[in-house]
Amino acid sequence: MKRKISALILSIFAILIIAGCGNQTKTMETENEIQNKVNEFIEVELTSDISHLSENQKEMLGYLFEAAKLMEDIFWKQAYGNKEELLNRITDPVVKEFAKINFGPWERLNNNKPFFDSIPKPAGANFYPADMTKEEFDAIEFEDKTSLYTLIRRDDEGELYPIPYHEAFKEETDKAVELIKKAAELAEDEGFKKYLELRVKALQTDDYYESDVAWMEMKTNDIDFVVGPIENYEDALYGYKAAHESFILIKDHEWSKKLEKFAALLPQFQKDLPVPDEYKSETPGSDSDLGAYDAVYYAGDCNAGSKTIAINLPNDEQVRLDKGSRKLQLKNSMRAKFDKILVPISDLLIDEGQRKHVKFDAFFENTMFHEVGHGLGMGKTIDGSQTVREALQNYYTSIEEGKADILGLYVVTKLYEMGELSSGELMDNFVTFMAGIFRSARFGIASSHGKANMMRFYFFQEKGAFTRDEATGTYKVDFDKMKAAMDELAQKILIIQGDGNYEEAKAWVEADGKIKEILQKDLDRINAAGIPRDIRFKQGKEMLGLN
Repeated sequence: MKRKISALILSIFAILIIAGCGNQTKTMETENEIQNKVNEFIEVELTSDISHLSENQKEMLGYLFEAAKLMEDIFWKQAYGNKEELLNRITDPVVKEFAKINFGPWERLNNNKPFFDSIPKPAGANFYPADMTKEEFDAIEFEDKTSLYTLIRRDDEGELYPIPYHEAFKEETDKAVELIKKAAELAEDEGFKKYLELRVKALQTDDYYESDVAWMEMKTNDIDFVVGPIENYEDALYGYKAAHESFILIKDHEWSKKLEKFAALLPQFQKDLPVPDEYKSETPGSDSDLGAYDAVYYAGDCNAGSKTIAINLPNDEQVRLDKGSRKLQLKNSMRAKFDKILVPISDLLIDEGQRKHVKFDAFFENTMFHEVGHGLGMGKTIDGSQTVREALQNYYTSIEEGKADILGLYVVTKLYEMGELSSGELMDNFVTFMAGIFRSARFGIASSHGKANMMRFYFFQEKGAFTRDEATGTYKVDFDKMKAAMDELAQKILIIQGDGNYEEAKAWVEADGKIKEILQKDLDRINAAGIPRDIRFKQGKEMLGLN
């Protein structure tokens, strides 16, 4: 064990030396340019009405806030390395603030371009040795090399080996475990209490199945707490490694009740997908549910760069088959992005006659059913040999986000046809969806969501789903052609995933997962108009009036 710990330390130091070498004090861009980039993230206060919570629940929140902060510390190590070493070298407070937003010296919404030092970001972040090649990784044989929950390091002889997360991040994990135990003692909801207790075991063993099932079974909790290694976007080398994050959420019971009936329709949505039967042979779990929440804390991966406005978990394909998934809509974050970003973009780029169709209800529905879309299709390839995630490797997240987007719109269309949605008209969802492409495309090609939006943009363009007025630079949706393109795109993605077709996924992402000239000019117009790129948070227990 001593040899492994020593090797881990040496490996981390090697990355820090690489990150700190070269031009150590020179900022790659001027402070004024970086100030403008910081300003593109408009600050939003994360708060919620907690007057209905008991004193025990309010006390419990304090422990959860402290545990969440530790996920932030772990994510810094996964994304970069030594946080303090980097921040201590940055003397300008504006540059330091931008580094905190990006969890490192690379600009996440600009293809990870360095803005401090000149060292490119490793594709595998800090999950692997910075000098490790794909060929070297593919050649080694040990059981846990593709595990979501191991780091890859070199020993003293230079050989690669895995180290489990609960060992690599033992200091932070042990502290988080003690805090979550205290929160569990205060939990009044039995389902939430069980989840917290099982999550403690999961963090200590890297076995998350039982706690994921317990999270799925919670039905009456007022507070929700997502914690641990969740998403694998940060690993752009293979997409194997999960990054630590945390959300603290307050349930909106009124809105959640409105959404309950849609969860029961998941098996029908799967059955109706526009693909041959073998590409929809899995049955979504029957315990899936939809809920609306106010987010009061983001930590770690979910707090880096662009901020998510909805959650679809667990990611474990077996849990999804056994129990389904929970799709949580973060209403306060969603409203902030709609009001401060999407509406101004629409006023600039959407045809004047169609701007009336850009509505919050449509944005909420599109986002909500995006998360439903994640639960549809296949978790494993149709031959059963591997998961889709394993088959598509580093291209999985872009294809998966594209699937969720287009199947979300497909589900909305079906619900209108069934009479289950009647808050507006389907054209609202189509035009709002179009405006949303421009919002997410600004996240750049380092983001899987950004790539997915660009790929869809060019597919819609090819199919005539929209036209662009050269005189005004605005876009107009063609309802019938967009509906046809939606079905065709859904089929294309579902077949790539079901076949586990790595080569086709690679060719598509590399061809269209980029910003081409005309789109770039329109995105430049958005930037020139001073429209925020995304949000950042003023958050913490003090925002809830807690001591």
